[in-house]
Amino acid sequence: MANKRKKNSNPKRNAVLTILVTIVVAAVCLYTVLVGLGKDHLGSAKNIELGLDLAGGVSVTYEVNEENPSQTDMDDTRYKLQLRVQNYSTESEVYQEGSNRITVEIPGATDANAILEELGKPGDLSFQTEDGTVVLTGSNIQSAQAGTYDENGINNYVVSLTMDEEGKQAFADATANNIGKPIYIYYDGEVVSAPTVQSAITEGECVIENMESYEEAEDLASTIRIGALPLTLTEVQSNVVGARLGQDAIDTSLLAGAIGIVVIFLFMLILYRIPGLMSGFALLCYVILNLLAINGFNATLTLPGIAGVILAIGMAVDANVIIFTRIKEEINAGKSVINAIESGYNKALSAILDGNITTLIAAAVLWFRGSGTVKGFAQTLAIGIILSMFTALFVTKRLMISVYNLGLKDEKFYGRAKVFKVFNYIKFSKFCMIASAIVIILGFVFLPINKNATGNILNFDLDFSGGTAITMTLDDEITDELDQQICDTVRESVGGGTVQSQKVQGANELVVKTGELSLDQRETLENTLKDSYSISDYQVQQITGSVSNEMRQDAVIAVAIASICMLIYVAFRFKDVKFGVSAVLALLHDVLCVFTVYSVARLSVGSTFIACMLTILGYSINATIVIFDRIRENLKDNQMVKQGLDVVVNTSISQTLTRSINTSLTTFITIAILYVVGVASIKEFSLTLMCGVVFGAYSSVCITGPLWYRMKMIFDRRKASTKKNTAKIEENNKAGEKKTSKRKKK
Repeated sequence: MANKRKKNSNPKRNAVLTILVTIVVAAVCLYTVLVGLGKDHLGSAKNIELGLDLAGGVSVTYEVNEENPSQTDMDDTRYKLQLRVQNYSTESEVYQEGSNRITVEIPGATDANAILEELGKPGDLSFQTEDGTVVLTGSNIQSAQAGTYDENGINNYVVSLTMDEEGKQAFADATANNIGKPIYIYYDGEVVSAPTVQSAITEGECVIENMESYEEAEDLASTIRIGALPLTLTEVQSNVVGARLGQDAIDTSLLAGAIGIVVIFLFMLILYRIPGLMSGFALLCYVILNLLAINGFNATLTLPGIAGVILAIGMAVDANVIIFTRIKEEINAGKSVINAIESGYNKALSAILDGNITTLIAAAVLWFRGSGTVKGFAQTLAIGIILSMFTALFVTKRLMISVYNLGLKDEKFYGRAKVFKVFNYIKFSKFCMIASAIVIILGFVFLPINKNATGNILNFDLDFSGGTAITMTLDDEITDELDQQICDTVRESVGGGTVQSQKVQGANELVVKTGELSLDQRETLENTLKDSYSISDYQVQQITGSVSNEMRQDAVIAVAIASICMLIYVAFRFKDVKFGVSAVLALLHDVLCVFTVYSVARLSVGSTFIACMLTILGYSINATIVIFDRIRENLKDNQMVKQGLDVVVNTSISQTLTRSINTSLTTFITIAILYVVGVASIKEFSLTLMCGVVFGAYSSVCITGPLWYRMKMIFDRRKASTKKNTAKIEENNKAGEKKTSKRKKK
């Protein structure tokens, strides 16, 4: 009989091979990120699209053809243009200038003519029958998308149209009366297509078939989309504009990221020894893969986006902290190191998956329902979550097992868990909830105070409230120093606030944007600038915010739907809707507490405000899920359950306290470094994120578990009371039946 082959006969060789392969792959990816294969090849970091704040782009100004357009039509046109330019970048901006102009700014672009040719000229669109009757106008079209489907092995290129309710009825009548006849699509007086009606179309959706190519279908869809505007527009000016913040913003943010990685690396090494060392290497892999993915998915990176990536560095070690804490606990329980590693990963898996899947659900909803900055945030959030799970569950684990097989088997290289004394969090939570209520109420109390003092309930930034745009042509070359001097002069003249500037490429022209100015402030500023600098041309326009009301509504709706979806998922996974309700209430608590910071401190509320709130939404849920996962696990311990549900909750929070503290610290450290070395424009953003991390850690430890406990006790008491009343009624009924029976016998 032949000898059986031994499994894993040479673990050291396999360990060396695993480490070498990981190092080689990481080195190749790092080379691709830092050096790349050339400017036009995928994977080079220099190919990552940067936003208007970091790299500038193309600015196109349109003028409305109609006289005295209503503000409603202007707002609707601006919103639809915003949706249109999102095809180029989710960070594109659209805002109104004066009473009849709309400006579109698209980041990363360098050829204004190419953008104009591809974007098209927003003109008049109508659908007409052969006798000239107008069936639909552009305002009746809700969407137009190019597509293709296979028909007997042949690709059929089509354009799919969706109409509003008014257009649905009009088109149903027109198609019913014109079967076999064409419907002419006019754009600026010219026929761009004349599809033949095959049947009556009554559902408000139709397909234009048999296009010659996908490109032709996309061109027609683009023409219909851009023509589907309430107003017709004419392009009056196009420029390539420079970055609003400059190279310093990128350099300081990258420096903050580098320092953050080093600090976290040392932090993890000191706390977790060998596992911490492996997590540091996995963290580097995460950062490299994240940059590759951002490039590969054509995500646009803005300054808040860079801050988000740096924040993700802190969040990326979250899963490792959960796992390593579990491994230490298993070593405490008497298991060997290798068994502790396997058991630690297995026991941490449910918390990691539930926490990250919950956040992924939120990211998916924000992507499909949001617009603009919200959509861009959702994309980078999803990328970060998936990659952090991969590096934590696969890369770190393989490296740890390999290092163990190379001979580092002593438990001193892995450490033991620190055992915290079980604290009565439920009793203490009463004071925490009162304190939280006071903080939240304070935020709303300051709204009318702010209104009386400044005229606005919050300190709305240019992105929300709009302001004044000053376009000036200078006799001298506009250097970075001169640009900064002019911005400082504007800031001093108007009494502070946000000041943004953009240089126009190929001309000594500078566009400066600041808050809304009164007539006196305008005149004072104009005199100050003209006295201080050689200005040959000077123009002033009022501008609206780039974040429209519709975009804000999209964000609110997306967050509401995301919260409901997270509640449903948590309730399903934990088989108790009270867990889901507690988690969502904790999220609401964190968001409202950060809102108080904005309200009381009068911090700028702009697109970074949205990014901050969404970051907290994605971050806070993880800490809560970890505690709930431990409660779920301890509910299976009959000995602990016999001591009381309060003991289960308090013990679970104590057991996960190390993770809560360490994860919050790593995240806080990275943001604090960004706050210290970052540019002024990102300090407020960093400050509010730090507050969000603190509030998130506080709520997960002091509020969520006790809140679930109180809801559980109320529910159980009502259930017991109902059961008792039911039993009493049944007992009374039986007693009544016995009396009736005795009477019958008599």
